[in-house]
Order: sequence, then C-alpha cells, then structure tokens
Amino acid sequence: MTRMALALLLLSTGTLAMAQDVSLHGYVSQGLTQSVDSNFITDHNDISLELTEIGINGRVDINQSVSVVGQAVYLDGGNRFDKGARVDYLFIDWSLPEFAGWKTQLHIGRYKNRHWLYSATRDVPQTRATAVLPQSVYFDRFRDIALGSDGIQAQFKRFTDEGIWEIDWSYGRSDISDTQTKSLLGDIAQGRAKQDFVHQLSVYWQPADMSWRIGLSALDSDFRYEPAATDFLLEGTTDVDRLMLSIQYFSENWEFSSEILREYQTDTGVLAPDFYNRRIGEGGFAQFRYLWDDNFSMLLSFDAFYLYRNDKSGERLEAASGGTVPRYFGYMRTKSVGFRWDIAPRWRFQAEHHWVDGGARTIGFISPFTTIGTEPEWRMWSAQLMYWF
Repeated sequence: MTRMALALLLLSTGTLAMAQDVSLHGYVSQGLTQSVDSNFITDHNDISLELTEIGINGRVDINQSVSVVGQAVYLDGGNRFDKGARVDYLFIDWSLPEFAGWKTQLHIGRYKNRHWLYSATRDVPQTRATAVLPQSVYFDRFRDIALGSDGIQAQFKRFTDEGIWEIDWSYGRSDISDTQTKSLLGDIAQGRAKQDFVHQLSVYWQPADMSWRIGLSALDSDFRYEPAATDFLLEGTTDVDRLMLSIQYFSENWEFSSEILREYQTDTGVLAPDFYNRRIGEGGFAQFRYLWDDNFSMLLSFDAFYLYRNDKSGERLEAASGGTVPRYFGYMRTKSVGFRWDIAPRWRFQAEHHWVDGGARTIGFISPFTTIGTEPEWRMWSAQLMYWF
C-alpha cells in the first residue's frame, strides 16, 4: 500500500465517528479458466481455478460535500497480474460549488481512472462485459497501474437541454512492484521500474436521450528503470503517449461499444547504453451485446493491436531481432464470444471464449525479447459465478 493510501486509510478511520452516512458493498467471484497454447493465463494448458475476485468497497459521507471512498480486493488472475490483496482506490471525494453551470468533483488520493469506457468498471466482475477485456486497450499486465494512481483527479460536468458534457483531468503516479517489474522487463531485471507520472485528459459528450456517448482521451506517462548494484539491465527511461477515440451506442435490446487507439512509445537505455527505440502502435476493439431479456445476453467482440503500425505482419520485427522474435509477436487479433445469465437477484453466471492470432500484448514493455510462451494461434476461455451485495 502506498504512503498516500495509508494516510487516507487512517484519515477515513478517524472520520467514521463524524460520518453522516456509511455504505458498504462487495462481491465474490470464482471461476474456471484456461489458456491453450499460451501461458497468458495458465501454464502447460492447465485448467485452473485461478479466477478469483473478492472485493469490498465503501463510502463514508463526512458532510454534504466531502466523502471518503475506497475499495480493497483480493485477486487471482493466473499469469495476467499479481496475485494477492491490494487497495484499488482510496480517495477524498469533494464536491465543489457549481460554477457557470459546471458541476465539479475533486478526487484526492489514490483515485480511479475514469478516462476510458471501462477503466472505472474493470475492477468489479459484475460490471465487466468479460473477465478478459480487450487487450489492445485494457492491457492486463498494466492492470494495477492503469486502474488508479496516487494524485488528484477533477471531473467537470455540464447538463444542458441538448445533452451532457463531461471533462476529466488527472495527474498522479503508481508504484510498480518487483513482480510487475519482472513481468514488464523479464526475469533478468534485478532493479525496480518506477512511474514518474501519468497525466490524462478526456472529453465526452452524451445527448439528452442518453442513446449514445462519444469521447476523446489523451495520456502522457514517463517510466524509468533503476538497476540494482548487480544487474543485467541498465538505467533507462520510457515515455508513453496515447490518443484514443471511444464510442458507445445503447438500444432497447442491444448495445455497441468501440475504442480506437494510437500509442507512441520512446525507449532509451535499459538494454544498452546507446539503445533507442521509437515505435507507434495502434489498435482497438468493437463489441456488440444483444439482450435477449432482462436475465440473458450474448456478446461478440473483435480486438486487434499492432506493435508497429507500419509493420502489421511483424516481418520487420522478426528481421530486426535476427529471427529471435517471431513475427507473430508484432500483432494480436482476438475474436470473442460470451454470454451472461442472471440466475437470481445478485447472482450471475458468465462465460466467454477467445480465439487469438498473434502475441503482441504478451511481450515485455520495452524489449520484445521478453515474451510469454505463446504459439502463433492460441485461445483462452473462462466461466465465472459471481455474487454481489
């Protein structure tokens, strides 16, 4: 837990006596999962119970303007991210007086990323479309880093007769654990990766009938690697910039969502004193859900990501590595189907199957030489039972 999150936890404990209202909610989810011909989720094609999510979230209202909001979880997602407990978010929620028709919320502490379509709901199983979200945007190796940051976030909303404007701005950073460092840079990393900052801005528009929503978001983040006294890697930096277009459409019986991104990454050092690499990746997903009735729905999705936008076949990646990195690590295309069944109030069964071509989102953050064992074509599936309160 970060120092800021710990300070906020102590603050929230001390303010319980002053609280006007306290609300608690939670969820428990357990499933079966498997990745076949890839170690993305499980090793050796094993069918596993490593699909566990237990969480409790709460809100303490200090007064009409100030609240403390937080969530603690236990996660086991196989090889996708760190197993164990963590504080996903813990922040002060401060409602400022309305100004010129704009309503403003400030989140101070470990705030929750609200800039992408599913970034604010990816942490709760019953609010996700699938257990494994489209990896072009919601890269699981970056789950904890992308979900929230320590810093400040501001949300501005304006309601008009025509619709709703929403502007979100945030600035902060996240700690990167030793396990995450090795996941991003490989087991040879003996030092620590650190995030210097992440700066994000998003603008969304939704008409008055709420039938669709469109938005643009931008991200800028800097990372650095601090090697250990004895290390195979060197000191270095990585700068990441991302631009994304998001859109959703809602109908009575179906809904459509899509996000398209372009990602700019510049790496210096780490692999060699004079190492420099500049890449522009791109990708996105399109997702369609049909609601048969109030209790049953089905999903179809297509997701694609290309490590280099001008090398969609991966041929130049393979040539540049002298054949060490196969071409299929330059792209990743995924077709998915899923269904959701609300068995009873607050009980849900959800299942999905993904067919994957390529492994661009299974490689290391800086070096494509850091790969997960993956065949050119592979698949993964999961089935989850969840309860929430």
